[in-house]
Amino acid sequence: MKNLTNDVYDVLIVGAGPAGLTAAIYTTRAGLKTVVFEHSAPGGKLVKTDLIENYPGFETITGPDLAMKMYMQATSLGAEIQFYGVSKITKNEDLFEVELSNGEIKKAISVILASGTEENKLGIPGEDKLYGKGVSYCAVCDGAFYKNKPVAVVGGGYSAVQEAMYLSQLVDKVYLIVRRDVFRADANKVAKLKAQKNVEFILKSQVKQINGEEKVESILVNTPEGEKTIKVDAIFPYIGSTPVIESVKDLHLENKKGYIPTTDKMESTVKGLYIAGDVRDVPLRQIAIACGDGAIAGQMAVEYVQEVK
Repeated sequence: MKNLTNDVYDVLIVGAGPAGLTAAIYTTRAGLKTVVFEHSAPGGKLVKTDLIENYPGFETITGPDLAMKMYMQATSLGAEIQFYGVSKITKNEDLFEVELSNGEIKKAISVILASGTEENKLGIPGEDKLYGKGVSYCAVCDGAFYKNKPVAVVGGGYSAVQEAMYLSQLVDKVYLIVRRDVFRADANKVAKLKAQKNVEFILKSQVKQINGEEKVESILVNTPEGEKTIKVDAIFPYIGSTPVIESVKDLHLENKKGYIPTTDKMESTVKGLYIAGDVRDVPLRQIAIACGDGAIAGQMAVEYVQEVK
């Protein structure tokens, strides 16, 4: 590859979560000019996680603490991190052109997409209107605002159970509303949550509406016994997530589930474009898995750049 200008990066990484930051550690240690673009805070979903108990090396650690450790390690090695979103990724001959949310175009030899997922919405009346006024998708971020007040958590998966437990230590009452009567979360965590005296389980039920003018005042819940209005000051939906793939929509990389399948080397169908973390089609989404993806993607990007440069 000839006549490369100084503004061309060896590796451009989209997303500063565990996958993206791990990839950056590998590429910078190999001496490659690396930039990471993140539209929010570094750490991805780590910054929204209260306590982590299954990441090797730490018996317990908070999500924000682990995020900061990863961020500091990547930047200390020379990774450049810029806080812009990425709108579009295209490949023009041998180089990738990446359009940022501010309209700038950045060029790179290789790209690692580690854009993660975003939380699904309930899609009910009042949700958008009262977002930030009692509707929140991050208990760690906003839970303290509702100290000694009643709140609702929606969902039966790992995140819902974990965040309900976190909130139970802060608020007066937690209503956990689950569409079915079974949980997708770890049975031990569910048992611990059931032991909390201020947590009420409302099973086989769905939230139909969020009420309030200037802030959340109550929710309308469809239960097996009929519709009930429950007074709460906040509602925290945790009903799954959707992969963030808008930047590569024109490349048609995703499968029917919306995730991006790869080879075991994190390769996409576009040469030089690697996929890592929760945006990838994997059977389990965990921090350790995202880091493993990032390590492989980073090393494969190193080998690709060395081959074509």
